[in-house]
Amino acid sequence: MILIDVHAHLHWKDFKDLDEVIERAKDAGVKAIITAGVDVESNRQSLEIAKKYDIVKAALGLYPMDALSRETSTELNTDINNYVDEELKFIETNKKDIIAISEIGLDFVSNKTDMKLQMETFVKQLKLAKKLNLPVIVHSRKAEADVINLLENEKMKKVVLHCFCGKRRLVKKAIECGWYFSIPTNVVKSQQFQEMVETIPLQQILTETDSPFLSPYPGMRNEPAFVAEAVKKIANIKKIEQEEAANIIFSNYQRLFL
Repeated sequence: MILIDVHAHLHWKDFKDLDEVIERAKDAGVKAIITAGVDVESNRQSLEIAKKYDIVKAALGLYPMDALSRETSTELNTDINNYVDEELKFIETNKKDIIAISEIGLDFVSNKTDMKLQMETFVKQLKLAKKLNLPVIVHSRKAEADVINLLENEKMKKVVLHCFCGKRRLVKKAIECGWYFSIPTNVVKSQQFQEMVETIPLQQILTETDSPFLSPYPGMRNEPAFVAEAVKKIANIKKIEQEEAANIIFSNYQRLFL
């Protein structure tokens, strides 16, 4: 089968054995892995990883910064607006070496979230994506309606909703807009993702791992080779052969990214 993983974080500290990880991915039939940066350091790491491995493509972006600080226990001791603007300049400078703007979006889990700053930063990155004619791969946590509204307001066309957990009406709205959904490997055990696969046309489905997170195997680190599990489950839900599902998903990837 021809497999694709449109959202992974190969810069993550868990991947000290990256050579072996990439070899296992190739052996499994993975033809493309999009590794997403989330900040200044990981954007540069993503570029280096993509240069080293032929099947890896880089995506650069700024994850919601207060959420990143909360999740990684790091503080950004600088002027936020200047930080964002300088990094967007860097991304534009490296436009020939990237395949998407990612990982970007909104994360309103914490009641201390600076929603206004998150939305301003998100919109800046959407505008850059349109300028560069690149797809966006979008994170949304407890902010799905706001994400949909901002994508609509900016008239975005090339959109992938990563691990989307919005209500059914929002899923249907995104389908109507022609956007794509990347289904993670934990679809094997997530009823919500399984129900989404039933609803979404196969021509708007992509596959991802979100490595090293969301493993389909309990207690194991996730990695790109495991994307085969997502394809297997999608094929089962859609009642088609795995190879047919994989081929359609790969065609979706080619249509959006190449």
